[in-house]
Amino acid sequence: MHKHSQQSTVAVNNTSLSKDWQEAKKPITLMRVFLEKKMRIATVLTPLSDANLRLAAQVGVTDIVCRFPGHYGQTLEQIKIRVDAAGLKLTVVEGYIPHNHIVHGTPQRDEQIAGFISLLQDMGHLGISICCYNFMPDDDWSRTSFKTHGRGGALVSSYDLDLDDHQSIGPGGPIEEDQMWDNLEYFLRRVLPVAEEVGVKLALHPDDPQVAKLRGQARIITSPQAYERLFDLSKSSANGMCFCQGSFSQIGEPIVDAIHHFADRIHYVHFRDVEGTMPKFQETFHDNGKTNMLAAMKAYAAIGYKGVMRPDHVPVLEGESADENPGYTMLGRLFAVGYMRGLIEAATTRTN
Repeated sequence: MHKHSQQSTVAVNNTSLSKDWQEAKKPITLMRVFLEKKMRIATVLTPLSDANLRLAAQVGVTDIVCRFPGHYGQTLEQIKIRVDAAGLKLTVVEGYIPHNHIVHGTPQRDEQIAGFISLLQDMGHLGISICCYNFMPDDDWSRTSFKTHGRGGALVSSYDLDLDDHQSIGPGGPIEEDQMWDNLEYFLRRVLPVAEEVGVKLALHPDDPQVAKLRGQARIITSPQAYERLFDLSKSSANGMCFCQGSFSQIGEPIVDAIHHFADRIHYVHFRDVEGTMPKFQETFHDNGKTNMLAAMKAYAAIGYKGVMRPDHVPVLEGESADENPGYTMLGRLFAVGYMRGLIEAATTRTN
């Protein structure tokens, strides 16, 4: 009834209200950065189904991140056709890229490097601009629990160095820091010229968790100083970083300062947050960690970041299982996308 009454008043006084509103807003100029030419939201989809592609488009995602195409049993071109059909853009290839021989420097590494180069060439041909990779000797990120209770009983991942396995040796056997750096340089010298030629940017993800050695294997991309060393290896414009906010947050780095420091070396962003710092932390919803996420988004706007960012690890919500794809379930991802869209609008709109 109250709502109906307000609508009637507006209808009766429409001319007067319209005039008053036009007068009132004259001193106020809203300047919005055109988001399509600035920060764009991408996401991984699990599974990469047509239904999830439609869902991503419906909630405002513009770009899609796919895993190494062999993971899906499809060619990269087949994946791109499906993404295009949903009105989205396939922008990033990330994860499951075969690299164990590259990282460990085995006699088979040249064969894997040839495969990596072939992937870059396919990406360039299809207009897929970002390749996100890591140099972790055990292949990917790890946690000591995926069932830690977060807000409202949602399940989040957590890490406690004291609880990790310090007895076993990771896949590929022991490896030391100096050898890892030599292997990374060997790899970059062979792939960066190709990446430049085909128009693909490499984005190196930090080790997660950041410890000097884990299960007998050195971890080298564990700090801002490690990234400085990476960029000293090659000044190529294709040599960049995946700025994983959660990884920087969990070692206590000031996020806004780090964004400004690395600026044009940031080729890709993982947007997430944590509580605590190494050697013990747990992940959070995107809106209840320790980082001022609006300040972070404003920092990306300030440096003129024009790439994509994706919601990284998300909580497992009611009705979902932490036993399959922990950190990559869909409900938390939808929440994160909405939150990120709000932050982007707040960060790129100002009142003069």
